Amino acid sequence: MTHDAKPPRIDRAWLDEAMRRIAADANRSADTHLIHVPLRSVAGIDLYLKDESSHPTGSLKHRLARSLFLYALVNERIGPDSCVVEASSGSTAVSEAYFAKMLGLRYIAVVPATTAEAKLDLIRFQGGEIHKVSDPRTVYDVAARLAAECGGHYLDQFTNAHLATDWRGNNNIAESIFAQMEREAHPIPAWIVCGAGTGGTSATIGRFIRYRGFATRLCVADPVHSVFHRHFEEPSVTALPEGCAALIEGIGRPRVEPSFIAGVIDRMIAVDDAASLGAMRALSDHLGRRVGGSTGTNLVACAQLAREMVAAGEHGAIVTLLCDGGERYAATYYDDAWLGAKALDWKPHAADMAGFLA
Repeated sequence: MTHDAKPPRIDRAWLDEAMRRIAADANRSADTHLIHVPLRSVAGIDLYLKDESSHPTGSLKHRLARSLFLYALVNERIGPDSCVVEASSGSTAVSEAYFAKMLGLRYIAVVPATTAEAKLDLIRFQGGEIHKVSDPRTVYDVAARLAAECGGHYLDQFTNAHLATDWRGNNNIAESIFAQMEREAHPIPAWIVCGAGTGGTSATIGRFIRYRGFATRLCVADPVHSVFHRHFEEPSVTALPEGCAALIEGIGRPRVEPSFIAGVIDRMIAVDDAASLGAMRALSDHLGRRVGGSTGTNLVACAQLAREMVAAGEHGAIVTLLCDGGERYAATYYDDAWLGAKALDWKPHAADMAGFLA
């Protein structure tokens, strides 16, 4: 009988310094803002946006990347000579490349060959390398293989997102939301609305709500062409038909990821891509700055919940996430020609959302 060789222990001094650097980075960053958006169209309902675009890498995924690196470090899966690999073409890869550069580590993002160059440039700016694959369904296996071949570590955001974040507290996003709501008119939100990409954020928020015994309910806004809302309604559905994919980046998946925990979600709302982008445009005009598409998806769900609450004679607060800024989508979501080529009739949705926000 043969046994795998025991991996060499990682130098504790290097580990301690790596942890210190990540902690120092977090300490230099103030908590993200909670923006109050008054709503005259739905009396008695307060809307708040948790602005995650203010992180150093510009998105909600900065929190996830930090947690994934800490999780790998404390389990001694990353050392001073590790090559770190991830299956991601989006904001997660940008944030992970940032932390890899901070620790002096090589970082490779495995991405679909169709990924926009503007997004890949953001990964490269943080020191990351790009490995393209022709079939997007293979990104997971290719990332694992690359990590094994170079003796590195596959961060595997889709499996580890719900494990790496401490849902009981430790300044996670849920704890931050409730702390910032303490002095508002409705300190305990009626609803918190978020999307699901890995499922880690919804798992963290849902678990925290239950752990603290809050009456708040969690709604996950999901693109129509995503498997998550279908799985929520019918657990036997675990994958989308081939060729069916969400247009809104960062949320929605073709398969149910290990970090998606349906049991901690109270409700899911499926949102059409055109509605998401119309809401994104309307909110950008309202705030005077651009937001990303997934924020539009969240806002559509918020509007539906707010109108239902008014119809039921309920008052309260709804909190959602402003996931990232719109600058990285200038050539897509904010390009009318690109939207026209996709045959997306977003303008009626923008007008409706402008009325909701007025």
